[in-house]
Amino acid sequence: MYDIYSNARNDMWRFTLGRNGSRKLITIGLNPSTATQESSDTTVAKVEGVAMRNDFDGFVMLNLYPVRATNFNRLPHDVDDEAFSENLNRIEELFDTNPNSVVWAAWGENIHARIYFANAARELFSRLQTYGITWRHFGLLTNSGHPRHPSRLHYSWSFSDFDIHHYDQILST
Repeated sequence: MYDIYSNARNDMWRFTLGRNGSRKLITIGLNPSTATQESSDTTVAKVEGVAMRNDFDGFVMLNLYPVRATNFNRLPHDVDDEAFSENLNRIEELFDTNPNSVVWAAWGENIHARIYFANAARELFSRLQTYGITWRHFGLLTNSGHPRHPSRLHYSWSFSDFDIHHYDQILST
């Protein structure tokens, strides 16, 4: 079903999932849930729907942390350094072949549930600053200033610029 897919650890870690296209929407969520190369889940289905409704002909779903959990509260409190590092490296490699991409920040309020989520966002902001990325969020930011998660979106919303420098200050509070 999906022609972009990379995983590890018997599919307990998922790094990338999506469909190729000449204009791909690159989306960064919190952590992967149940979607696999053969089947979608609610989040991935909504990401694909937003991409197609906004003139993208492909998409890539990434996450701040690659360990699968249907509920982020089931993730360990301590980071798996190998998973964390490999995920960031694979994300950066994706931009080596997709510079000047549109990136949808889509991790939601729960970024504060684990310190490593915010650490991953900060590290990505730093690593990706030379790739000419256009950061976006979809719909209004939450009351706390976080980009909304795709599972809670309305297709009538639109993309807006996402100021990662200002957001980095929000993550520090």
